[in-house]
Amino acid sequence: MPESKELKVEEKTAFRIPAKAYAAMGVSEDLVPWDFTRRNPRPHDVLVEIKYSGICHTDIHFIRNDLGMSTYPLVPGHEIVGVITAVGEHVTKHKVGDIVGIGCLVDSCRECENCNNHLEQYCLNGATYTYGSPDRHGDGTTYGGYSNQIVCDEEFVLKVDKKLPLEKVAPLLCAGITTYSPLKKWNIKSGDKVAILGLGGLGHMGVKFAVAMGAEVTVLSTSPSKEADAKKIRRSQICYYKG
Repeated sequence: MPESKELKVEEKTAFRIPAKAYAAMGVSEDLVPWDFTRRNPRPHDVLVEIKYSGICHTDIHFIRNDLGMSTYPLVPGHEIVGVITAVGEHVTKHKVGDIVGIGCLVDSCRECENCNNHLEQYCLNGATYTYGSPDRHGDGTTYGGYSNQIVCDEEFVLKVDKKLPLEKVAPLLCAGITTYSPLKKWNIKSGDKVAILGLGGLGHMGVKFAVAMGAEVTVLSTSPSKEADAKKIRRSQICYYKG
């Protein structure tokens, strides 16, 4: 790990941070190596050396411009895990050496009703996503985790336990939160009954979370081959349907 330090004001204004990435330079083009620069860390920013970035199907959609909103060059990746190597002078939630994660959101207005209710993803003034979004402070377009480092406001950085295998943590930033969020919203607890539709990348996480919360879990699948996997997860059941 490179030597880490707190960035001084004069240092931050003197340079942009060189970065290396894999980027799509046009619609449906293969990813190619690309050198670019990150913004100077602001007072509440942290600089993260990226160790792992998960691969999400959303990345493919954006590379292909399936949603009609992609901008190029495009650096995908929103399941980011790494080590903080520098912090801005006003950072209080993180320190150099911390293991952290960054998901699909890196900024919002933090002033609207939704932001004030911890729903920054529904920011009424437009959330800023990890890649392919205009930077709220006029620093061009955001670039994602298929790169060696990233700069992010500390409010959108999550602490990760150093005991966890980081290569397995990265997918939790997307598949994990996608299934954890509704279970928490509906306050799933011991004695509740939960059905999980499918046992793929998201489904198996839903089963694990629901079981950990004490629920009675039933897995619904069209694939009989999933039965053995479902039974490996404690207190899970398997049910097949046609449709």
